[in-house]
Amino acid sequence: MNILFAFIAGLVFGLGLIVSGMANPAKVLGFLDLAGAWDPSLALVMAGAIGIGLVGFAFARRRTLTLLNLPMQLPDADHIDRRLVGGNLLFGIGWGLAGICPGPGLVLLGAGVVKGWLFVLAMIAGMALFEFIEQFRQRGAAPGASVLR
Repeated sequence: MNILFAFIAGLVFGLGLIVSGMANPAKVLGFLDLAGAWDPSLALVMAGAIGIGLVGFAFARRRTLTLLNLPMQLPDADHIDRRLVGGNLLFGIGWGLAGICPGPGLVLLGAGVVKGWLFVLAMIAGMALFEFIEQFRQRGAAPGASVLR
């Protein structure tokens, strides 16, 4: 049953990305090009998404169980550190260069778009590199090595 609801949620999300234009790298790059031919239409999409998210999180915070009677699991991080800022910068640079972020990347992958395949492969390589670095950090860095915190 959970797989069915996950599939439906993913399908609705993917369709929303297509309808809003977020799966079109040229449209996203037009939105990010503030000095050129700026396309502000995605700002409305983002504002709508933030509004829906605020309502959804407000509803979820008052519950202990999901609508499927599973434990409610909400993020609880409340601090900003160098790793968070660095990750956001890396994400923003990648988004600005490619015009693709993970959700639209998966939509493009499913549509068979070569740029989507390349993006998803690079994303998987980045996740593997992150896991490798995390395992190295957890084992303890070599004496004198610099570890980001």
